[in-house]
Amino acid sequence: MIDLCFNHRTTVPQPPKRIFFSAGESSGDQHAANMFLELKKSRPDIKALGMGSQKMAQAGIDIRYDSANIGVIGVVEVIKQYAEIHRALNLMKQLVANERPDLLVCVDYKEFNFKLAKYAKQLGIKVLFYVSPQVWAWRPGRVKKYGAVIDMMAVIFPFETQYYQAENIPVRYVGHPSVDKVHPQYAKSEALQQFGLDATKPVVGLLPGSRNNEIKRLLPVMIAAAEQLQVTLPNVQFILPQADSISDALLSNYLQHTTTVIKCVKNQPYDVIQCCDAVMTTSGTATLEVALLAVPMVIVYKLAAMTYWLGRLLVNTPFIGLPNIIAGKSIIKELIQHEASADNMANEIKRILTDIEYQQEMRNHLTQVKQALGQGGGSKNMAALALEMLP
Repeated sequence: MIDLCFNHRTTVPQPPKRIFFSAGESSGDQHAANMFLELKKSRPDIKALGMGSQKMAQAGIDIRYDSANIGVIGVVEVIKQYAEIHRALNLMKQLVANERPDLLVCVDYKEFNFKLAKYAKQLGIKVLFYVSPQVWAWRPGRVKKYGAVIDMMAVIFPFETQYYQAENIPVRYVGHPSVDKVHPQYAKSEALQQFGLDATKPVVGLLPGSRNNEIKRLLPVMIAAAEQLQVTLPNVQFILPQADSISDALLSNYLQHTTTVIKCVKNQPYDVIQCCDAVMTTSGTATLEVALLAVPMVIVYKLAAMTYWLGRLLVNTPFIGLPNIIAGKSIIKELIQHEASADNMANEIKRILTDIEYQQEMRNHLTQVKQALGQGGGSKNMAALALEMLP
């Protein structure tokens, strides 16, 4: 007699993997949202929670703290918001400890996320850091500090990998997320018509930033520059792509005091930018987005006096504008601090609009910047990297 024995095994369903995202600024909110949407394509059951804002919530991430009010830049600005930032950090630490996610993804927001990453690492939670601190510009010693609290650094510029490889820190170039997202929905002629712009007259864009303090510091000067341009070039039209993080009330505080017509457009930044013949833009990711559309620009920035002077002592790069940094030379005029005056902005925009050779040379340089950034795929690459790191 043959005795057959069957070993019946009951397969216990595994709970879905959970990722904790921490994003403190509007750009990070968008990057995290795009990454999670890509993750869901491969793993529909995956869950996510954490700190972020509107874009992450729309993507299906469970937002436990809305970071809209702590996305500030500069020493003085951070000091003013310190109590709320500190409260947010303690809350995130508590959530990480209670929820024990399979992976912590820290998106930009460097100092805050460094502290959160360090805490998570102590708990044995894997950490993926997305967007490297600018170690090539200042404090290169941070490479080792970050290496001690992360499992992987995902960088968005190809030249950044060398800094981490030199210290044997895991690093992956994933591509810049802007390359994927900077695509207008409409043809330029359609967008001009939709926004009520005359295709025979020049269009100047105002990009004052996505943070409240940037608006307060830069928009009044941009409006004053627009007023000057309207006098010297009466046929110029002005348009402003309104960031999701900026309220109508805040913009109205400044726009209601000028007789210059400045059209405000929501939710279509790239269609707006492509309509422009020249742009006044704050420093930051916006400069790269304008560059990817090959629109000539002037880069402007103002910080609190203390922040600016501290920055001058610490930063060892000659440029702050990303197109100039990527090009390795000055291809776009930068107007920083006291140089960011209405006169200087108006003069540079006027030169771009009237000096065709100067304008074309700038467009050619911006095309080279776009080529240097490669084919994109940043969100897909980040999703693939996160899946590799999940247990």
